Amino acid sequence: MELKTVKLEKPEDVNLILGQTHFIKSVEDLHEALVTAVPGIKFGLAFCESSGKCLVRWTGTDDEMIELARKNALALSAGHAFVIFLAPGFYPINVLNGVKMVPEVCRIFCATANPVEVIIVETEQGRGILGVVDGLASKGIEGDEDIQWRKNFLRMIGYKQ
Repeated sequence: MELKTVKLEKPEDVNLILGQTHFIKSVEDLHEALVTAVPGIKFGLAFCESSGKCLVRWTGTDDEMIELARKNALALSAGHAFVIFLAPGFYPINVLNGVKMVPEVCRIFCATANPVEVIIVETEQGRGILGVVDGLASKGIEGDEDIQWRKNFLRMIGYKQ
């Protein structure tokens, strides 16, 4: 058994969702969940098939995001993992519940725009995801000015009144 990390590669303004599912049907079901949640969404999705031909299966609506998804899924090569890359201007908050409601989805490891490192275990049989490092370590506790900034920011971007 060997532990490895795989750094997911993406532009800074691109969000991703990393999860695990259990069936090849998930590729089409996840596609439907995304386009139903946000009409006109631009995304790329790739799924690591872990039986049969063991291919990276893929779909999407944006060529650049599709290529990111395929490249990163192949780098992961971890059983039944899927990765969704959302083009700039599209966010996990708008699609995450729909993604989680797809019957085949077992878990979500992260949904983020942060840098992500995926902790992988590799055995004689194959590879699996143990967890993720999502972003950077905490640097302290927010103070009164930080609380005010947070509240102002959420209102500025339209998530609070």
